[in-house]
Amino acid sequence: MKPSSDALRGALTVGVDLGGTQVRAGLVDATGNVLARAASRTDGAGGPRAVLQQMLRLIAEVTRGVEASSLAGVGVCAPGPLDGPAGVVLDIPTLPGWVDVPISDWLSEALALPVTLENDGVGAAIGEWRFGAGRGLSDFVYVTVSTGIGGGVIADGRVLRGHRQMAAHLGHMTIDRLGEVCACGNRGCWEAQASGTALGAFARLRAAQTPDSSLARHGVAVDARHVIEGARAGDALSLQLVAREAELLGVGIVNLLHLYSPRAVVIGGGVSSGFDLLRPGIEHQIRLRAMPAFRGVPVVASTLGQNSGIIGAACAALPQDGVP
Repeated sequence: MKPSSDALRGALTVGVDLGGTQVRAGLVDATGNVLARAASRTDGAGGPRAVLQQMLRLIAEVTRGVEASSLAGVGVCAPGPLDGPAGVVLDIPTLPGWVDVPISDWLSEALALPVTLENDGVGAAIGEWRFGAGRGLSDFVYVTVSTGIGGGVIADGRVLRGHRQMAAHLGHMTIDRLGEVCACGNRGCWEAQASGTALGAFARLRAAQTPDSSLARHGVAVDARHVIEGARAGDALSLQLVAREAELLGVGIVNLLHLYSPRAVVIGGGVSSGFDLLRPGIEHQIRLRAMPAFRGVPVVASTLGQNSGIIGAACAALPQDGVP
């Protein structure tokens, strides 16, 4: 898709969203419109250098035909922990080899453009805050439920960043001290219990024990997407798994309500494709567990979908745009 000549008159940025499953890139204008988009499956086994080459190919694809002078910069959002100001990925538990990777310098040298690094959950939160479900809210929490669980917090009209910009690793709060071992090494992290990866793993276990379920026909390939599809089709096991997932998500969200007192909680990521199925169970946990003053906080779906990280990363590449 080639952007129009009108779009080229404004500042354009490229947003790159690095996930455990996919790398996505988009050309974004100043109003948050994604003018061109490309994605490929993350070459996790190839390590950081292989993924860097993927990013460069995707950036080249979405900027084809665009004058270099029209590009203000590139924003990359990635799982963490990372040192945003230094542009260095410190460690990504779900991607082997991603330790102390100076990704901003690598890309900036290859592209001859400024490159900004942002946590993926925070980046998506910025995207939703500026152009999506959090628009106009001074306080909200964004949660992405996908390969892992991440998120970002907008508090008092500002992005909550913390020391070295490492705040809001929401997926690594412990919700069950005797729970599953997380990729980070802790036991019982929210991510280890309720991410799309965790849902898929538990679904494979239960499908093997339930041969009459529609999930069983997928064998060892069962993942979270099959669970959502099965629940929509009325499969009993899939419905049970969705109910369990909603309970686990709800427990974590209650913690977020008590910690950050948001006006809304926005849910994104791949598992949010089943948000309509998950919402009743999440809301039940809020009624059951939250203190009364927090029970009225709405939990809503992302409106930017898979573009939230791309758009947020692009926003971060425009420091003059006033992302505080």
